[in-house]
Order: sequence, then structure tokens, then C-alpha cells
Amino acid sequence: MTTTQETELAPHLRELLMGLPDEALPITYRQAAEALGLTPPRTIQRVALALEALMREDVAAGRPMIAALVVSRRGDLPRQGFFELAVELGRFPADPARHEAAYREEVAKALAER
Repeated sequence: MTTTQETELAPHLRELLMGLPDEALPITYRQAAEALGLTPPRTIQRVALALEALMREDVAAGRPMIAALVVSRRGDLPRQGFFELAVELGRFPADPARHEAAYREEVAKALAER
């Protein structure tokens, strides 16, 4: 569940992602936290919750999920929670084998429509 703090953080995160040049994207959760000036504790968790709020907003509005532009430092994909919520919101197929392809498509759409 998203708290008021993360709901308030979400517009700032959207603004950050909208303002970065394509070649600077995707960014990591940590880079997002630092760019937003977040301080411990729970910086990554707060970013993740704000990203979930953005995902819900974007799906409800029929837009590409800008949250796809934030990835884990352990690879070039978001954390598992992103995929779980994308499935829950009906944006991604339930089959995990199809998640990476759906994600790559979502990134392209998010970049094109920012």
C-alpha cells in the first residue's frame, strides 16, 4: 500500500524521469533516491513505493509506465515487484517467461512518450 509520503514523492519522481535525457536512462533505484535527495532509512523502499504509485496512475490513464525507466543495480531490469504489479494491473502477461519482452516494449513506449 502506498503511503501519503510516497504519493507526494511520485510527482517529483515523474518529473525527474521526464527531465532526464534518453541516454541517461534507465536509472537505478539508488540513483533515483539520490536525485530526489532522499536520506536513509528506507530510501530504496520509498522509491519503489513511489514507482508503484506512478504505475497505477499511468495504467489508469492509458499511458506507458514511466516506472519502467528505473532498474535494479543488479542488472538491467526492475525488481520483481515491478513485474508483479504490472501483471496485477493487466499490463504484462502472467507468464514470467514473457516478462522481459513485455518490459523492453514498455521501456520503448515510455521513452517515446515522455
